[in-house]
Amino acid sequence: MAIIHFQLSSQEMKKSVKVAVVQATPVLFDLDRSIEKVCALLAECSRKHPDLILFPESFIPCYPRGLTFGAEVGRRSDEGKNLWQRYWQNSLETTGTAISRISEAARKARAITVLGVTEKDSTSGTLYCTMLYFSATGELVAKHRKLKPTGTERLIWGEGDGSTLSTLRTDSGIIGGLICWENYMPLARMAMYRKGVEIYLAPTADARPQWQSTLQHIALEGRCFVLGCNQFVRKDDYPADLLPLLDESADVMCRGGSVIVSPAGEILAGPLWDQEGILFANLNEEEIIKAKMDFDVIGHYARNDVFKFEIPDQPETIDIHSKE
Repeated sequence: MAIIHFQLSSQEMKKSVKVAVVQATPVLFDLDRSIEKVCALLAECSRKHPDLILFPESFIPCYPRGLTFGAEVGRRSDEGKNLWQRYWQNSLETTGTAISRISEAARKARAITVLGVTEKDSTSGTLYCTMLYFSATGELVAKHRKLKPTGTERLIWGEGDGSTLSTLRTDSGIIGGLICWENYMPLARMAMYRKGVEIYLAPTADARPQWQSTLQHIALEGRCFVLGCNQFVRKDDYPADLLPLLDESADVMCRGGSVIVSPAGEILAGPLWDQEGILFANLNEEEIIKAKMDFDVIGHYARNDVFKFEIPDQPETIDIHSKE
């Protein structure tokens, strides 16, 4: 697995925050083995002592790219429903033994851990595309459910609401973010900016080169560090019995493209293509302050006398610490 570092010079650092962005391949449609891989990757990251570790969108049990689940307008096939049940069974509840295993691994890593999962709602049966936030002590402290699944994602995931537009205040800075194409929603971004986000998380399934421009725009707009995180997945990584459903798919289903961007829009690490790997970077909080001299989206560049913006039910920022 590739390990890529970016290091600011010690003369530049006032407060250094070390982050890790994990680009990896899940064990598709296998909850137990995907958790094992998450735990192993957390242990690997911990050897470099990061303050924050980010995983891709729906890393557990996978982003089911290329699958239709037997759906067309006006009809759903029995085979597709069986596949849906399999995906549902391998998705993650936020209580129970499975989540406890991840919590313990995050505790051992001593880092804030943000993990993309398909979340199984234990009360309704609906699935959500969710970011889970674990403290460095292993506690599940917050989550964010994707507000608007994109395209045919709406077949498999429900919609989140404002109550999970979560942010964390840590000794590494204020952390928050959005999932994949939520980042194209200007008002969703503003919901994050208004919380003073300094480290903006953008796990995704978008492997187009154009996505890099989106992340650079967010960094410049929000004057924040942006962590983009994606999976690397090949057709052969799917369970063998599902390969006939992917005949028309490319051998590489998702190239990755994980990246770390500065508040000035500069690429600090990555983009990482066509392999598994971990990006590391030390972030200097002074870069945020410098970048806000000439543009501050919620400060001197805001026009609150002209624009009114309300976010029903958005939670207050949660105070945690990144180290015990």
